Amino acid sequence: MIRNLQNSLLIVLVLSSCTEKKTHADIEPVILHNTMQRLTDIIVHDIFSPPVASRVYAYPSIAAYEVMAQTDSTYVSLSGQLKEFNGIPHPTTNKIDFELSAIIAFINVGKALIFSEEKFEEYEIDFISQVKENGLDETILNNSIAYAKIVSDTILNWSKKDNYNETRTYQKFTVKDETDRWQPTPPGYFEAIEPHWGKIRTFVIDSADQFTPERPTKFDMNENSDFHKEVMDVYNAGNNLDNVQSEIARFWDCNPFVINVKGHAMFATKKITPGGHWINIAKIACEKDSADIIKSTATYALTSIALADAFISCWDEKYRSNLIRPETVINQYIDADWLPLLQTPPFPEYTSGHSVISGAAGVALTSIYGDPFPFVDDSELVYGLPIRKYNSFTAASDEAAISRFYGGIHYMPAIENGITQGRDLGSFLIGKIKMKVDQ
Repeated sequence: MIRNLQNSLLIVLVLSSCTEKKTHADIEPVILHNTMQRLTDIIVHDIFSPPVASRVYAYPSIAAYEVMAQTDSTYVSLSGQLKEFNGIPHPTTNKIDFELSAIIAFINVGKALIFSEEKFEEYEIDFISQVKENGLDETILNNSIAYAKIVSDTILNWSKKDNYNETRTYQKFTVKDETDRWQPTPPGYFEAIEPHWGKIRTFVIDSADQFTPERPTKFDMNENSDFHKEVMDVYNAGNNLDNVQSEIARFWDCNPFVINVKGHAMFATKKITPGGHWINIAKIACEKDSADIIKSTATYALTSIALADAFISCWDEKYRSNLIRPETVINQYIDADWLPLLQTPPFPEYTSGHSVISGAAGVALTSIYGDPFPFVDDSELVYGLPIRKYNSFTAASDEAAISRFYGGIHYMPAIENGITQGRDLGSFLIGKIKMKVDQ
């Protein structure tokens, strides 16, 4: 009889352990990184331009960080630190999994900013199904999903006031028939991308023109002029690239939509944007540092904010100076058959977008992970390009900047003044934003 009683108790204990529900979903940082990667994949699929992509990265990253900042007293909300941002509501129950809410809020905001919503919805369904299978208490699951909805609605309402929707209705850019002004470039001869991006609300910097760089060199094709020298520097460099320079240019190409022409055939290839490349570097830094999920959300938030403001600053200058591209000048005045190594993107030359955004992102990441911070960049492996190694984020941003000269799409002042513009902006940004109490 005693043995039967013991067996009955054992069965009860086993059944209890099988039906006992978890109070925590055990969300590891890898889930956040995979979710960010899914967003990047959709950005590539939907062919967002580099400035627009930076906006798509920023708002979901801020949503996830704001949720996670509540879980650690050493982290600080960005409420009152970002333009017109008053924070998110706190949950009304303690039966909630903040990590789960952070991931779902990220997905919700991301879905609202892309075209292929179904791709993120599929990911979200699979993710929640796995959480259920792992045994999370249903009340906690439902509370976490409901809170994520409140957070994402708050972030999206804030995003709708950044003037993005209004700029969709503004007048298209008018190409000026002047010798020093930007002209559409081959092979696609696309119209200018995002001419009104400087009117988007900034996240941290005071205004789009706060970091206006030095004026570009005055257009002058006299053989003794500074501008002519800059043109010839691009031309001669393009004609004498070594293997390393060519590899650097291709590694940092990051053109989201390249037209390939072979004979009479024409086809397009899609890649990550420059901002997407730096978001991947942020992930690499998190993984190398074994950063927990809150530090990882902070890394993505700060990096994406730096990228977003840098694009606003750079695009404000591009359409102010409206400078002609090297390819156009060289074809008109020097060599009608010359082609740059990289395809010239469809917007004015000055300043170099890669230089500005890389300078800003490098400063942001250095503020978190320090200098030196050796890392291996595998961002372009998926596109058939080899890894590259850097001793610091500064070294990576320097190489990203000079890659545009090797690629034949920028004069040197756009690169040198662009990297200064980006680093000045980045330094201002990290001086204004406080993410940790002891910062």
